[in-house]
Amino acid sequence: MYPYGLIGNCQVSALVSESGAIDWLCLPRPDSPPVFGRLLDSDGGHFSIEGIGRYSGKQSYLPNTVVLVTTLTCEDGSAFKITDFCPRFDQHGRMYRPIAFFRIVEPVSGSPTIKVCCRPVDGWEKQAIKPGRGNSHLRFDFRDEFLRIVTNMPLTYLCEETPFVLKEPLYFGLTWSFGIEEDLVSVTNRFLAETCNYWNLWVKHCSIPSLYQKETIRSALTLKLHCYEDTGAILAGLTTSLPEEEGSGRNWDYRFCWLRDAYFSLTAFHNLGHFEEMEGFIKFLLNIAEKHEHSREKLRPVYKLDQSLPMPEIEHLNWQGYHGSKPVRTNNQAAEHVQNDVYGEMILTLSPIFFDERFHHLRTKDHETLLGHLAKLCIQNISKPDAGLWELRNGWQEHSFSNLMCWAGIDRIQMIQERGHLKNLKANVAEAKKIAEEAIRSAVKDGSLRNGPKDDSSDAALLQISNLRFPDFELCRKTVQRIHQELGMDAGSEVSSFLYRYLRNDDFGQPKSAFLICSFWLVQALAKVGQPEEARKVMKAAMNSANALGLFSEHFHPIERRQTGNFPQGYSHVGQINAAFSISPPWSEIL
Repeated sequence: MYPYGLIGNCQVSALVSESGAIDWLCLPRPDSPPVFGRLLDSDGGHFSIEGIGRYSGKQSYLPNTVVLVTTLTCEDGSAFKITDFCPRFDQHGRMYRPIAFFRIVEPVSGSPTIKVCCRPVDGWEKQAIKPGRGNSHLRFDFRDEFLRIVTNMPLTYLCEETPFVLKEPLYFGLTWSFGIEEDLVSVTNRFLAETCNYWNLWVKHCSIPSLYQKETIRSALTLKLHCYEDTGAILAGLTTSLPEEEGSGRNWDYRFCWLRDAYFSLTAFHNLGHFEEMEGFIKFLLNIAEKHEHSREKLRPVYKLDQSLPMPEIEHLNWQGYHGSKPVRTNNQAAEHVQNDVYGEMILTLSPIFFDERFHHLRTKDHETLLGHLAKLCIQNISKPDAGLWELRNGWQEHSFSNLMCWAGIDRIQMIQERGHLKNLKANVAEAKKIAEEAIRSAVKDGSLRNGPKDDSSDAALLQISNLRFPDFELCRKTVQRIHQELGMDAGSEVSSFLYRYLRNDDFGQPKSAFLICSFWLVQALAKVGQPEEARKVMKAAMNSANALGLFSEHFHPIERRQTGNFPQGYSHVGQINAAFSISPPWSEIL
């Protein structure tokens, strides 16, 4: 399992190891080059606070927050703890979420000897940066910006990495291109209290399922940290190049906004009863459609946080890679792809505006125009070959999942028209829906839906057929049953709980690990087709794929109990949230 916890504030994020080191931090944005990148290279930079000699670490979050506490116990029995957080709270009528990190180091027992090392690097060049020393701070210059560390520890010990006995609390404030002028101790404690209050209130306003409550709260908080609030983008992941399978070359940069992933994320936020994320993302989508000329013809599958394209894909051969697994990549070639499912997913993203009276204020001309444009794209791209959900780089073909999402989008457009909207849409929606349904049925074999009309293989993405309410219960049931049987990978298990995405060869061979969201899709699908007990058994096993903090990776090896792929993965936490809701009895049966 990945021995890391996540901290952040919807502006920045970092991974903190169970040994007390910040090993992953990109500044000034999550998709920027790393300042601390030891996660991917021993020389990639870190900010560590460690005991001397042998010691062990244990992590936990303060309840219902993203404030992380790492407790380190030394071999002599002494212990100390590190509290890590990024400020986030309401201030002066707006959200205060600075590019800042705070660390509090406190003795717990005995007289622990510790060493503090701060070694930032200048991006992908891995150039070490020497600090400039102030009265109570160090400054590291990064071209036109700087990282500033304010602390009450002796700067001599910090600069020379000298071990010393921890007798009283130490405070560190890390800021990007601004300083802390107030008293460090008082501002840190105030920010910590305000941040805890904010997250506790946010959780209190969540709807949660009656089962897996704590786990769903943790997933909700983690998913929230994947939202880049400044522009409304929702990140697929917060890391790059953590390999799906070590040595396979399946190492990708996920620090961008995949439109498809954003749709699934918003379904989870809708279940949680939080809607500000939807409004932020719709602004992001509207800007893409209006300001980027190419988007009037088609949407790209993925965008950077500033709405530009993550191109070109680059391999940084000077980086070792996680456990030596190269290459380390930035940007993502998927931005060049045609992925025809995205239009249906964006219609589903906008649909709540026209079905839910709480969003009456969003029923604007701009949103109707965008919805009409997406409807036309859905209709135009039925049965067209594409790279598909799994982003094949070679051998594009017609995919049933893309046709299914086109059908779902057109179906919702028809429902929206029936409610009196989209009166100016010049398209035969009923006929298009019939064509989309026929395209789906053209890929049915032996009663179950296959990957495409020319590809009889099973694909776990087609578990969505039941969630999207395709009007053929028996086809839904048999498709779910076949996928469960063919793609399950649990050796000797009573119920197969972990699934391959598919078992056909792709650009890198055949997948060898479970794609975690597929387990949660299976839970939802089984519940939909009337197998709630089996769904609960799958859910129970799938929950064992989280690390000690409740964080999920992209992939999982159930036999080895090993997390792989980028971490934490927004998709996986979306799946956990939606699956928990799908199998939970209503609160009226609990309270």
